[in-house]
Amino acid sequence: MNIKINPQVKDTLQNAGAVVALESTVMTHGLPRPQNLELSESLENVVRAAGAIPATVGIIAGEIIVGLNADEMKYLANAKAEKASIWNLASIVSKKQNAGTTVATTLHAANAAGVKVFATGGIGGVHHEEYDESADLAALAKYPLITVCAGPKSILNVEATLERLESLAVATIGYKSDKLAGFHSSLTDLNLSARADSPKEIADIYAVQQSLGLNGLLISNPVQNGMAKEKLDKWLAQAHKEAKAENLKGKTVTPFLLAKLAEVSNNETVEVNLRLLEQNAHLGAKIAIEVAKLEKN
Repeated sequence: MNIKINPQVKDTLQNAGAVVALESTVMTHGLPRPQNLELSESLENVVRAAGAIPATVGIIAGEIIVGLNADEMKYLANAKAEKASIWNLASIVSKKQNAGTTVATTLHAANAAGVKVFATGGIGGVHHEEYDESADLAALAKYPLITVCAGPKSILNVEATLERLESLAVATIGYKSDKLAGFHSSLTDLNLSARADSPKEIADIYAVQQSLGLNGLLISNPVQNGMAKEKLDKWLAQAHKEAKAENLKGKTVTPFLLAKLAEVSNNETVEVNLRLLEQNAHLGAKIAIEVAKLEKN
């Protein structure tokens, strides 16, 4: 596999230390410059402050890098970049292109490097548009990592996404909650079958999960001070209506809906998104520390 592991990340992993993988599409496709780089640096600082080592995953000139260094991060933040998922990863690597990594590709690369914990914003899932389903779901079912998220992205068919996660045998754990996190809003009304109330409890469940030969865990971490669900639902309905009027299909739908939500909410959705990313990075670091303790023992 054409992969480079940051020396600090590699050394930490070899010594059973705590490492948290972070995706890079939030940098390459999420925010305008220079806020995109500032956000990625901020997320890495959150992980470090919590006691773990960050490993932002990205692709530069066809090389998959687990743990971008400062120069690589700056380059990717300012370069023309594709969005790498599992289905186009080989093409991007073969053509030696730059790319930000989605949830699916970050899981793939982090797993190859031996990273156990990944913190992201919201996962992809089942869309309202027929036959449109994210590769994130299959990756969550395949790779044995702990993925910390704030639930499925608000633009999705969240109930169908949870059903698909169950069908794929993805163990979804509510962090300090019995309900699925609602991404922009703190909680949905969808029940989860399991919860954990501390990073140590999550690490313990993960250890049993691995001993049983099962795959990873999806941690549903409700954002603090999320948006009122009624207000969000109103804005979502407007965004979906405009997307349908534009006759948008496939991968053009998500960026349109997210941009429209930001517009109609006067960037309130963006502010919540930034907050949940930092909260997930912090929780991911605390979980990684507990996982590392178990491995050392």
